[in-house]
Amino acid sequence: MRRRTFTALLSLFALMAVPAMAAGDVPAGYYPDQKAVYQNDGGVPDNATYFKHILGNLKNHVEAVGKDHVQIRVVDFGDGVDLFQMAAKDPKLAHQIDALKAEGVKFLICNNTLTQRKIDWHELHGVTEADIVPSGVAEIVRLQGMGFSYVHP
Repeated sequence: MRRRTFTALLSLFALMAVPAMAAGDVPAGYYPDQKAVYQNDGGVPDNATYFKHILGNLKNHVEAVGKDHVQIRVVDFGDGVDLFQMAAKDPKLAHQIDALKAEGVKFLICNNTLTQRKIDWHELHGVTEADIVPSGVAEIVRLQGMGFSYVHP
């Protein structure tokens, strides 16, 4: 019983230490500068819904921390590359990707996926040769070694 009481009091004190905020308000300096690597390997069976979700997460992340205080890399491999094939045919999706790029988000494309699926990167929306990395999984580990936190929404 004492342990539960102690744990409850500890939780209460921890909550009191966090400044109260109105919904949507983020005080300056609340989030430290961040580096994040997002894994995008698709969301089969419904890639469209998954892509809407991950793009929303990216937008919210940039807005919460501020584009000058966050570095985001999205490593796209496997079914995640479908995002750029879909965006080549969907102007709304293309605009979402372009808007995130304008905020500093970098999308990296796995060359192994391109090779295995025989995808020409020229046919992917907004992809340049500089966006292609040798291996998606190895790129995630490389970025983690550089201090990027791993996110897989």
